[in-house]
Amino acid sequence: MPTIRSSADLRNSYNEISTFCHKYSEPVFITKNGKGDLAVMSIEAYEQLAGRCELYSLIQEGMDDLAAGKTRPFSEAMADIRSRRER
Repeated sequence: MPTIRSSADLRNSYNEISTFCHKYSEPVFITKNGKGDLAVMSIEAYEQLAGRCELYSLIQEGMDDLAAGKTRPFSEAMADIRSRRER
């Protein structure tokens, strides 16, 4: 169940919200005038999420290349990698 707090709680209970985010590695959703406004999370949780998004993007790029026929034999790809490392 998501943790939802008001913007007033963020102002008045910042340390409590920060501790929660760090302890549970979960975001806290902040409302303003009763409507969702922000998601607050620890830097560590954000970096993990951003890294996961980057990985998914790279996987999708590879899947798109595969579907478009942009492939080559493994031995050819490895030879290219080895030649780049030697430069």
